[in-house]
Amino acid sequence: MKALSAIAARPHHRRTVGTLLAAAVAGALTWLAVPAGTSATGGADARAAAPVAGEAPGYAVEDFNYPQADKILAEQNIVLKRGDGHITLADCVSGTGQLEVWARSKDRICFQVTGNSGWLTLEIPSVYGIRGNDYTTQVDMTTGTEEKSFDVDKNAWTAVGESADEQGREFMLVEIRTAK
Repeated sequence: MKALSAIAARPHHRRTVGTLLAAAVAGALTWLAVPAGTSATGGADARAAAPVAGEAPGYAVEDFNYPQADKILAEQNIVLKRGDGHITLADCVSGTGQLEVWARSKDRICFQVTGNSGWLTLEIPSVYGIRGNDYTTQVDMTTGTEEKSFDVDKNAWTAVGESADEQGREFMLVEIRTAK
C-alpha cells in the first residue's frame, strides 16, 4: 500500500513544482517589465512611464548637409553647403573624369561625380574656368546681386565667371548640377 500511495503522490508533487516554477518566472518577468519608480499595480506613475514597444522605430532623416563641411572649410577654405551625395570634393587626379574648377582663390578644385544626376551648393569665389567631364553640367554663379548660369562643355574647358563676363567681374560659384 505504501508503494501505491507514493506513486499516487508523485503527479501531485510535479504539479506543485510546476506551479511554483511558473509563478516564479511570471514574478521575475513582472519585476523586469516594471520600470524603476513605478508600481506593478498601476497608478499615475505607471501611466506616465508606459512602455513604447508598440511604437514604430524612428526614421533617419537626410538633411543633405555636406558631411564634415566645417573641417573642409578650416583646412581648404572651401564652403560646401548641401548636396545629394553624387558630387563630392576629391583630390585632383588626372585621367579620372573629374570635374575641375579653377579659381583665383584656390587654383584647381576637383569633384568626383557619380550616379545619373547630382547637385551641390557651395561657395567658391573668383571662379573663371571649369573643365567638364562625361556629364552634362550646369553651374550657377553670382556677382553682387546678379546670378548667371553657365553650361559646361563635356570633357573640355569652359570659360565661366570673369573670363566669360564682358566687364571682367569676379563671380562666385554657388551651385553645380550634373546629369548623364
